[in-house]
Amino acid sequence: MSSRLWDMTDRIRLSALVTGASRGIGHAIARRLAPTHNLILVARDASRLEGVAADCRALGANVHTLGVDLADGAAVASALAGLDVDVLVNNAGVAHLKPFLETTPEDWHHQVDVNVNALYYVIHSVLPGMVSRGKGHVCIIGSTAGRNTFVGGTCYVGTKHFVMGFAESLMLEVRDAGVGVSVVTPGSVATELFPAGTNTSWMLEPDDVANAVHFAVTTPPQVLVHRLEVRPLTPKRPRRDA
Repeated sequence: MSSRLWDMTDRIRLSALVTGASRGIGHAIARRLAPTHNLILVARDASRLEGVAADCRALGANVHTLGVDLADGAAVASALAGLDVDVLVNNAGVAHLKPFLETTPEDWHHQVDVNVNALYYVIHSVLPGMVSRGKGHVCIIGSTAGRNTFVGGTCYVGTKHFVMGFAESLMLEVRDAGVGVSVVTPGSVATELFPAGTNTSWMLEPDDVANAVHFAVTTPPQVLVHRLEVRPLTPKRPRRDA
């Protein structure tokens, strides 16, 4: 794919690449950035991406979609080669929440591949361009599970702890090159992550996380919001809109 996805007249807009953009938080982030950014939307489910792309085009964005399995390093490198990206939002993530002794090798490797290894594949493809241009922003969607624990979260929680350490180390490496690194860490969000029948009326909505991402990646050039934690106000009463 050519690095020039849009005519130069469109480059007055920043470009943003959002992973896991086909649903939930990723869909909300894409919509939140659409009025101000051209978008590259990435997810394994290419058909669902088209619906998200239509929403974002209606909000003013030029949009390209890439159906890519982020756990496949070679596929990611090929799909993202040569892209000039101003903002990268690493949103893709999976969870298999169950006791350790019930966790299968497939459960374990799926979470590590998507929550950890995909960060390497995507950032390693996009970051060199940011460093060479002397500007850019990498935003990773973490979780409050990145600094606490719970029963049934041995692997998932471990991957989110990894995100926190990885992101801070990366931030220290690239900030003098003009590249910012942020982690947005939401508490519980009403998405498909939770089993059917779960009471989600008190949880954050995906739009709440999207607003936090927008805030983090649109601060003035001399300002970096590195960690931004967003929680439901109370788990004891439903949201006003629920």
